[in-house]
Amino acid sequence: MSEQNLDMDLSSGIAAFESKHFNSAAPLLAPLAEEGNPEAQYRMAIMAQNGLGMVENKLLAYKYMKAAAESGMGIAQHGLGFMFMEGECVEQNGEKAIEWFRKAADQGLVGSMTTLAMMYQEGRGVPKDEEEAKKWYKLAGFDEFA
Repeated sequence: MSEQNLDMDLSSGIAAFESKHFNSAAPLLAPLAEEGNPEAQYRMAIMAQNGLGMVENKLLAYKYMKAAAESGMGIAQHGLGFMFMEGECVEQNGEKAIEWFRKAADQGLVGSMTTLAMMYQEGRGVPKDEEEAKKWYKLAGFDEFA
């Protein structure tokens, strides 16, 4: 398949995903995800995790989310952190959640910074640490912690 066709399939698949036409998105994105495209992998992970346009498949969701996260995609790193934090698709693991949220936060994802702050504030999956929580809230832009 030509590079132009791949780009068109990716664009069409993303457009279908964003407009919630998951039955159209899945067949366009699945081959691209298998070939290692992080954009396709991230969206396939969401669809597999929630049974959107396909049968729910937690193992496939984890596989694709992990691959997209390992490629450096910030939103996928956040998604993988969430999977570990909540024990969704994988066994709950606070340390791995923190690891992935930090990677996403390092890329400027405010949601990851806020989640890190909350985890440290509540001692959720990590030892409670008010100073670390304040640091992350401040980095996320919450002025009351400045």
